Amino acid sequence: MSQEPILYAVLLLAGLFLLGAEIYLPGGIVGFLGALALLGAAVVATQFPAPWNILGVLLVLLLSALCIWLWIRFFPRSKVGRKLTLEADGSAFKAAESGAIQVGAEGKALTALRPAGLALLNGQRVDVVAESSWIQAGARVKVLEVAGNRIVVRQFVPPKDAA
Repeated sequence: MSQEPILYAVLLLAGLFLLGAEIYLPGGIVGFLGALALLGAAVVATQFPAPWNILGVLLVLLLSALCIWLWIRFFPRSKVGRKLTLEADGSAFKAAESGAIQVGAEGKALTALRPAGLALLNGQRVDVVAESSWIQAGARVKVLEVAGNRIVVRQFVPPKDAA
């Protein structure tokens, strides 16, 4: 007995499984491997005698299309899909006002700046970049440069009061 039908079935099932796993393991590598397995199944199917060769390739195409349709139709409403997608359409998202943060403004690092992170400046949470070294969360920072939406900060140690 020929090994082609077994290889075809293994490649077809592995390809569909890997495409499904791409939902949970984003990055494209698993999906790419799944697409390669499905392509391999189609190539193996071309070695079948007629008319099974055409039917084998059509089965790969139909099952791939069915999986993609099911994913588009049902995944966004699933528990995992709701966690991975935005609920809002983004029309209400607003960028920080231009000029709201000035050079010399002082604030606090909300996250570790390695070198980028979040800081609280003038009562606003903003994305900032540390000038050179890493800055720990909670440290005082001072704005050195504002260029568009890029805000450069340095760790700031307030002077001690002379008493």
